[in-house]
Amino acid sequence: MNESKALTFARTNRDFSIKLNKRVNEYFRNNQLSRHANTEMVIKTICMFLGYFGPYVLIVSGIVTGTLGLLIAVVVMSLGLAGIGLSVMHDANHGAYAKRNWINVALGYSMNLIGANAFNWKMQHNVMHHSFTNIHEEDEDITPRGALRLSPHTEWKKMHKYQFIYAWFLYGLMTIVWLFFKDFVRLVVYRKNGMAKKQGANIGLEWVILIISKIVYVGYIFVIPLLFTPLSWWMILLGVFFMHYIAGFILAIIFQPAHVVEGTTYPLPDEDGNLENDWAVHQLLTTSNFGNNSQWFSWYVGGLNFQIEHHLFPNICHVHYRKISSLVQETAREFGLPYRSTHTFLEALLSHMRILKQLGVRPNYLKQP
Repeated sequence: MNESKALTFARTNRDFSIKLNKRVNEYFRNNQLSRHANTEMVIKTICMFLGYFGPYVLIVSGIVTGTLGLLIAVVVMSLGLAGIGLSVMHDANHGAYAKRNWINVALGYSMNLIGANAFNWKMQHNVMHHSFTNIHEEDEDITPRGALRLSPHTEWKKMHKYQFIYAWFLYGLMTIVWLFFKDFVRLVVYRKNGMAKKQGANIGLEWVILIISKIVYVGYIFVIPLLFTPLSWWMILLGVFFMHYIAGFILAIIFQPAHVVEGTTYPLPDEDGNLENDWAVHQLLTTSNFGNNSQWFSWYVGGLNFQIEHHLFPNICHVHYRKISSLVQETAREFGLPYRSTHTFLEALLSHMRILKQLGVRPNYLKQP
């Protein structure tokens, strides 16, 4: 993150934000609805945890032993793992799951339970990505990653020419990188750059939580199967890798088409750190929806295909996004603002691939005259 200056969104032309917030508030008030989880969300939470831990219990108890049965169990676990991240942990760490904060905190730590770290997620996702979406050196989701170039303002490398091909293979490594590398590195970075201090975090406590949760995860995902099943160590490692690779790929292809697609922008601040638009308009310009007509798809991905609604109202549980999306779209149209949405998920993925290819082209300023 760039610490040289604080970024400031424009404080003028906030009529869109004011009117939209008024309409959304009226929707919940007139329908006597809570902004938080409802029965549907509770049922979904149970389903996602059962999807992850159910097959695990079947494997450890010896009920599932055959190769085909084990493969199916691992695939189901991967779907459950990704589902917990998309549908449960995500809302909880935004404080959107429940009115009572302890419930959000408890469910937010489900991220630690599946191998990652809730504190790091909130730093990268809530604080940086949601505050400064698609802004170079501020949004870690598009920060230079070496093998991938996700912003036109990132340094170009020769390998990027082929990123539209190899990116899809790298996406599956996302949760594996979190598990063994990224969580440790980011905690060091957030201490050094002052992010942890700004958020009032006790960095010592966060290290304790990180280490203990990693030990617990390795204990139940590897040590227990090694001790209580006839599976050899390499079979267990292969199963864990396969599970995380599928889950990582699912998570990546859900998050990437929300911002790195055709039509979204990558705003830069001026020399004084001022941005052209207010925060709400900025979210419209940098975000896109996809596959909104499919209810089962929305159910599984935690409403993250309604990414515009999520970015404008991250403190509202995703089960409400479909209903308020018409309010967002109508208000954006009244103010002549874009409301980007691709009809299907496949169209969004193809758009993402085209952007990867465009960003892989050598910029003109690097070409010889």
